[in-house]
Amino acid sequence: METIELLPDLHLLRFPVGQAYLWRDTDSLTLIDTGPAGSGEHIAAAIQRLGTPDQLRQIVLTHFHDDHAGSAAEVAAWHGAPVLAHRLDAPVIRTEAPGPPPNFTDQERVLHAQIASDLPAAPPCRVDRELEDGDVIDFGGGAQVVWGPGHTDGSIGLHVPSSRVLFTGDTVASWEGQVIFGVFHIDRTRAAESFRRFANLDVDIACFGHGDPVRSDASAALRAAAAEQLTE
Repeated sequence: METIELLPDLHLLRFPVGQAYLWRDTDSLTLIDTGPAGSGEHIAAAIQRLGTPDQLRQIVLTHFHDDHAGSAAEVAAWHGAPVLAHRLDAPVIRTEAPGPPPNFTDQERVLHAQIASDLPAAPPCRVDRELEDGDVIDFGGGAQVVWGPGHTDGSIGLHVPSSRVLFTGDTVASWEGQVIFGVFHIDRTRAAESFRRFANLDVDIACFGHGDPVRSDASAALRAAAAEQLTE
């Protein structure tokens, strides 16, 4: 796993498939996504560099997919950190309901077979707080939940106005330095609408579930990508 500092209090944790983010406040840490199952050791090492495991205040999941929620149960068991996820994805994370499959394009079907078909299934994980659009989570001076359905029904973004940071989950990604529309969506039309909603936020840094973050003038990059790639 690779750890990259984006801000003094924000670090990217990059796994072989997907990535997570660790946010540090004065006396607590927030983990945004958890990587695939089996990533706990690497997450623990990153936490030790920024604080201690018992300082983990909460785990926020942007959606239920295995490369984002895979290690949530393991990490939550360390010291009982609460797990937060949108109300519509919570039953899937708990394994009370099956997750709807992506509506693959032909190209995406090939890509998924290459990079994601062998991912271990995420073990069932409790969800302690079911989120709704507009909820505020206590980190970074207040992070606003931005519901962004389409990738999954309960996909969310997280907007941290005080630091001008946006976490997009998998609705948006980057590839070879370019912001792109994400892949493997349940509903591409709704995901495109969510991309546009994210692009209308005023942020400097955009953090994606896959690919390098945009680290300056992210709003302009998001709007340009939305205008170029999304069609009505």
